[in-house]
Amino acid sequence: MRLAVIPARGGSKRIPRKNVKTFCGKPMIAWSIGTALESGCFDRVIVSTDDDEIADVAIACGADVPFRRPPELSDDFTPTVPVIAHAIGQQQRSHTVQLACCLYATAPFTRAEDLRDGLKRLLSSGSDYAFSATTYGFPIQRAIRVGEDGRVSMFQPEHAGTRSQDLEEAWHDAGQFYWGASEAWLAERPIFAPRSVVVPLPRSRVQDIDTIEDWERAELIFNALAARMGPTGHGADPGG
Repeated sequence: MRLAVIPARGGSKRIPRKNVKTFCGKPMIAWSIGTALESGCFDRVIVSTDDDEIADVAIACGADVPFRRPPELSDDFTPTVPVIAHAIGQQQRSHTVQLACCLYATAPFTRAEDLRDGLKRLLSSGSDYAFSATTYGFPIQRAIRVGEDGRVSMFQPEHAGTRSQDLEEAWHDAGQFYWGASEAWLAERPIFAPRSVVVPLPRSRVQDIDTIEDWERAELIFNALAARMGPTGHGADPGG
């Protein structure tokens, strides 16, 4: 089976209760659940949480919550891969999981076609993982550091005179979703490694949501995309 796992613990510190906080008219997690269901990629969409309120909201939005995530996988320092491996292990008790996709609860810009594209790229490449990524808007080779005295220096001074168009384009994780083979998750293989491929996303649909400033900016972008794409159909729902 193909499993969607949406990790959503209850202990968010910088934006309290952010997984169920209202974002553009819906609980934040509702956007990810709706996109996963719309994609048609999954036999089951589950939410991995330690929190009763999040579980209730997730179920109301159409997801399953077949277990509570244990405390040792619910603190501020738990990485993503063990959480998904745990969810697969729970599901394997009744059904064999071939592929699993981690879709973050705070990924309202993900679209159903992105998930379908990720599945296609994973299957066609034979990779361990396929994950959402986008390009940096500025050449990372020209990055600067600022010292305590306010003075600057380049991280790579050898590129001080290199034209931007002559520098290699750099990519970064979009922080939205990660398709993976079940055995890769269970073995806890690293995602950012040679046996992974990217699912390219435009920079206009990539936004970390870790602070209130991030949240407000994300709502502005989301509403702008909705207005540009039209009042009806998929265009009114930029998240999926």
